[in-house]
Amino acid sequence: MDYKEALAYIDGVRWLGSKPGLGRIATLLEKLGEPQKDLKYVHVAGTNGKGSCAAMTASVLKAAGYRTGLFTSPYLFRFTERMQIDGKEIPEAVLADLVTEIQPLADAMEDHPTEFELMTAAALLWYKRERCDIVVLEVGLGGRFDATNVIEAPEAAVIMNIGLDHTAILGDTVEQIAGEKAGIIKPGCPVVLYQQQESVQDVIRERCRTLGAPLTIADFAQIAPEFDSLEGQVFSYKGEAYAIPLLGEHQLRNAAVVIELAQVLRGRGWRIEQDALEHGLYSVSWPARFEPVHEDPCVIVDGGHNPQCARAVADGLLRYFPESRRILVAGVLADKDYESLFQILDEAADAYVCVTPNSERALSAEDLAAYLARFGKPVTACGGIRQGIETALGQAGQDAMVCIVGSLYMAGEARDYFLLN
Repeated sequence: MDYKEALAYIDGVRWLGSKPGLGRIATLLEKLGEPQKDLKYVHVAGTNGKGSCAAMTASVLKAAGYRTGLFTSPYLFRFTERMQIDGKEIPEAVLADLVTEIQPLADAMEDHPTEFELMTAAALLWYKRERCDIVVLEVGLGGRFDATNVIEAPEAAVIMNIGLDHTAILGDTVEQIAGEKAGIIKPGCPVVLYQQQESVQDVIRERCRTLGAPLTIADFAQIAPEFDSLEGQVFSYKGEAYAIPLLGEHQLRNAAVVIELAQVLRGRGWRIEQDALEHGLYSVSWPARFEPVHEDPCVIVDGGHNPQCARAVADGLLRYFPESRRILVAGVLADKDYESLFQILDEAADAYVCVTPNSERALSAEDLAAYLARFGKPVTACGGIRQGIETALGQAGQDAMVCIVGSLYMAGEARDYFLLN
């Protein structure tokens, strides 16, 4: 099959949804010769920040000279973004060949693998054949029963900020969700934890104690910001200076986790010199996370879609644009907690332009506009994302900026509107 046929096949099993359990992925990988057993990993879980952490970690390992795989989800615009080696996406023809190889094995299984399980199997097979030294593996959903958890003990497990998301599957308290994320911790496996509320940390500590897993918790009190602009941030952590291109105070905390992770990996025998750590952080690319994509007026794209992300976006808007009128181009999925999202975002909003993200789960622009009207600010409902962007730019004038926010499903299209024109 060609690339389009491969994507159609993967998309064709979307109806299976998310089916927790490791039986299917284990069976499929066994049929493929268990490629996962020939690789080393950093396994990253969490509600927020895990994508940024994974991207930073992969950038650092590449800078240290290691052939580094990166597996993330979802993608912004191209499906191939999900699988990378040394910052380069999997070639379309290679992905098509992998799916062609996997299809008959998957179709012969009585319990058919899900979309995410097919992607995970294809990625692991590719990383093995490309002889990656190490793979940074981002959890798709949860941890304990996520397909990525089919791997044996990684070089390190990382658990980032935990909040309420996917509550119908993972639990309706942060402690329950922490228990699911902690499922990636394996006996003797070093763990690096994002510093957060004590009850969450207690869940992770207990899991580590039970499994004899050494735990390192990033110390955010050791972060000292030194310079901050739309060009990036300079800061020190435990006395060492670093720079990152990613914006927002939360990215300093994410970087601190990666710095602690580098130290843990050094203890495991990985050669990560200080200059490689600094260069990897400085050169990281992780689009659509409070990303400036246009000037005059300034346009920010952010894929944030839950209350914790909204807090980071609102803080960023107030921090970087204190004197500007702020127009939010907003689109959300109907199954997300968009009410909590906008109760936070409204702190930094002066006007709204509503759009419908390109997803069958999207809330219509009209329904979102009806909800946002309660905040008493100007609201315009548009059709597609392009129309919404052009409407917002037309409203901006000389004194406003635009922020496109609410869903990763529209962040990619929004980025391309500016970066390809």
